[in-house]
Amino acid sequence: MTEWPPLPQPPHSAAGRSPRLVVPANACDAHLHIYDARFPHTPDLPANADVAAYRQLQALLGTSRAVVVQPRVHGTDNRVTLEAIAQLGRGCTRGIAVVAPDIDDASLMRLHEGGIRGIRLSLHAPNQNTAGFAEMRALAHRIREMGWHLQLHWSAEQIVAHQDMLADLPVDVVFDHMARLPVTQGTRHAAFDIVRRLLARERAWLKISGFYLDAPARDGSWPDALPIATAWIEAAPQRLVWGSDWPHITEGDARPDAAALLELLAAACGDRATLTRILVDNPARLYQFER
Repeated sequence: MTEWPPLPQPPHSAAGRSPRLVVPANACDAHLHIYDARFPHTPDLPANADVAAYRQLQALLGTSRAVVVQPRVHGTDNRVTLEAIAQLGRGCTRGIAVVAPDIDDASLMRLHEGGIRGIRLSLHAPNQNTAGFAEMRALAHRIREMGWHLQLHWSAEQIVAHQDMLADLPVDVVFDHMARLPVTQGTRHAAFDIVRRLLARERAWLKISGFYLDAPARDGSWPDALPIATAWIEAAPQRLVWGSDWPHITEGDARPDAAALLELLAAACGDRATLTRILVDNPARLYQFER
């Protein structure tokens, strides 16, 4: 029987051991945030959530590729994400920016050159001074030629409300955190079929992440989220990526175990080929990593 010795616990994680699986080469953590007090930020900046801290988690998980998502506390000043990409390595790291509606073309090109490959619209809660629903279509047309996508952190209800616009956008969309389906409804929620159709048409991608956002923890895991993850994997394994969502600042002192999150993905996949597809092949396509 394989022994999994304890390891130093990375900041902002309950993980104290490696996952009970060996991740494939070039495995990607496609959703994490970096915080750095050297850049403009709101007062609720978490401490010790910089690149050096994330590298500890990366070493524990065994992942080697990463996608840094601009966090709310740094607003539309994407220098924190650009520097994180550079520090983690341009060959193995990409980023998702948050932008103001009036961003100019030269600024978009600088973001592209720095490794940015999409714009996040985190609208599940009020978000001031960033692009919103009204600016989506215009932004999508501007980023199309760069091969970018729109990353959407929306509630399931927002997905239903804006389904017509989603079906008509000129770029791919990426749904955060399993489309935030409430566990009380799961795949019965109308958002599931809306997103599934977009995945089938290859107009969308979805992140298997944030198990803990809509499901209660039990015994260090989130069994209520497993059927939702499994349903997405059965529906469109070729359009899914996985992310740790480190450093989990929404969870206060109850930070999840990132090793357990990765094990939950493996359980939902059921086989090594599907796991490799989600951790390696799909993010290589979506984020333009060398394949």
